[in-house]
Amino acid sequence: MNAPSASDPSDLVSGPCNRIVIYCRDVEAMVSFYSTYFGYQVVARPQDRITELRRADGGLVLMLHPASKGQKEGQALIKLVFDVRDVVAFRAHLLAAGLTVGPVHEADNYQFANLKDPAKNSVSISSRAFCTG
Repeated sequence: MNAPSASDPSDLVSGPCNRIVIYCRDVEAMVSFYSTYFGYQVVARPQDRITELRRADGGLVLMLHPASKGQKEGQALIKLVFDVRDVVAFRAHLLAAGLTVGPVHEADNYQFANLKDPAKNSVSISSRAFCTG
């Protein structure tokens, strides 16, 4: 692959953000969480320490990377948002499975609820993508 030419600025535009790296101590717990509740599947690459999770219908690729001893799990500056048409029903499904999910919040013509993944990262289920107003 050739490096972009500095003489053509259009070559310097990146593609869309398609992947996010999530550092975690328990990769298997994260695989279980995202595959069970959000439809992700593992894409294995031999000798790769990163575990890639992908959905069959596309969307953001989750790259699970084993955290080093010095890395703290969980943060609050980024939140993964999953689109669901019926937040109340999906929240009930998560609660029935034993997950802790916050209350449903009403926003401008949509609803959302928040939870944490096994590595304590912020996750939201939201109907904003289906908002008509």
